[in-house]
Amino acid sequence: MKKKALVVHSGGMDSSLCLALAVKEFGAQEVLSLSFTYGQRHEEELRRAKLISDYFKVDHVEVDLNCLTQITESALIGKTKKIEHLEGQAPNTLVVGRNGLMARVAGIHAHSLGAHCLYMGVMELEAANSGYRDCSRTYMDLIQSALRLDFADANFDIRTPLIQMNKKESMELGHSLGVLEFLLENTITCYEGIEKEGCLKCPACKLRNSGLKLFLLEHPEFKLSYKEKILNLIA
Repeated sequence: MKKKALVVHSGGMDSSLCLALAVKEFGAQEVLSLSFTYGQRHEEELRRAKLISDYFKVDHVEVDLNCLTQITESALIGKTKKIEHLEGQAPNTLVVGRNGLMARVAGIHAHSLGAHCLYMGVMELEAANSGYRDCSRTYMDLIQSALRLDFADANFDIRTPLIQMNKKESMELGHSLGVLEFLLENTITCYEGIEKEGCLKCPACKLRNSGLKLFLLEHPEFKLSYKEKILNLIA
């Protein structure tokens, strides 16, 4: 199997937007969706990643990184820890080094398939608001440099098309691609694995829904099954 692009795909909105962008540029047959199992808090995101890949007619694979359960702790690994973000500290949902590890492993697979680019749906907004240190372009540039050395390929790219966007801007991108309604109805953002508007309480839900509310206010014609719930959220 040969591909031109690989997308690290969690089944969430941001990585699914990256999948849509990759398909638009390269065509579905030239793109691979890759998800990781790592003992994550819920497995629904993996089912959604497969569903979304099928929608885009893209090949999809899962890679096992369950070793993370043996070497680190996070509220996103397993189901026992309460999600917390104490002032002045990184949130306990941070999985240390996760994005870097996934980029390295996905990059190796991309290289084996003849692909010269890897998409990741990281946003610096997450670094600023959620304390995720591995969500900056500076971090991704370091991983990209290492991969270029590994592959002896100065042109290998880690693409982060959403990196400087806020959540509303990412909604606008999905709208322009004609996939926003499908993704809002089918992706999983919530840390608890709840679909659509999610639990409304976790940091991921709050960040996404605040951006979605701004989008809906500017696009009153947009259809969404849980539109009124979002519009009625307190700012």
